[in-house]
Amino acid sequence: MKRLEGKTALITGGTTGIGYETARRFLEEGAKVAITGLDAGRLADAKKSLGGNVVALRADAGDVAAQKKLATDVAAEFGKLDVLFVNAGIGLFGPFDSFSEADFDRQIGANLKGPYFLIQALLPHFGAEASIVLNTSINAHIGMPNSSLYAASKAGLLSLARTLSGELVGRGIRVNAISPGPISTPIYGKLGLPADVVAGMAEGIRNQVPLKRFGQPVEIADAVVFFASNESRFMLGAELIVDGGMATL
Repeated sequence: MKRLEGKTALITGGTTGIGYETARRFLEEGAKVAITGLDAGRLADAKKSLGGNVVALRADAGDVAAQKKLATDVAAEFGKLDVLFVNAGIGLFGPFDSFSEADFDRQIGANLKGPYFLIQALLPHFGAEASIVLNTSINAHIGMPNSSLYAASKAGLLSLARTLSGELVGRGIRVNAISPGPISTPIYGKLGLPADVVAGMAEGIRNQVPLKRFGQPVEIADAVVFFASNESRFMLGAELIVDGGMATL
């Protein structure tokens, strides 16, 4: 039997990278899947590539009203939700003194505020023994220069995994977190930096990883499948670090 047979799942930020690969793996494991994205073109492309049974919903991860609408739309499609993978987010990187209040609000909004209110809006729709998986980051643990805003947003999300795990267990909902290290995803191309600067930054990051490579999105997706499945049914408030040894060696 497939590991997610009969389960319904929502993956935010499911058009590229980790979200897309997780959607693909969930489908392989028998789940019914809904994905979100902000760019209509990418959303349509992802739906076509993943297959016609995927539900594609446009939503801005940092817009609280959009999270409430998303919860309503998911409930209309599935009735109940068994798995939520909170993956959508953005990364703003730069010197500490370069960020504005607008930057702060944008970063925290997409990575922490939006997810907070999405989970809140979805509470009436979770099925029995549901699983929430939050995609945090190894940056929540290490003092990487130029990542103050991003790291703070992910540290907040990681804390949320712990507090909600205690608060929602009475509803039959398990909350756990994945903390990836550097992964080969389109996020690096969205920083608005020249190609040579991005390449140099990537090389510097790669040299900090004991395995001397970036992780692949499917390596995170496989970990999410584990948390979404009954194989992790005795895990609550746990964090699975998948970083090639970056934070530990």
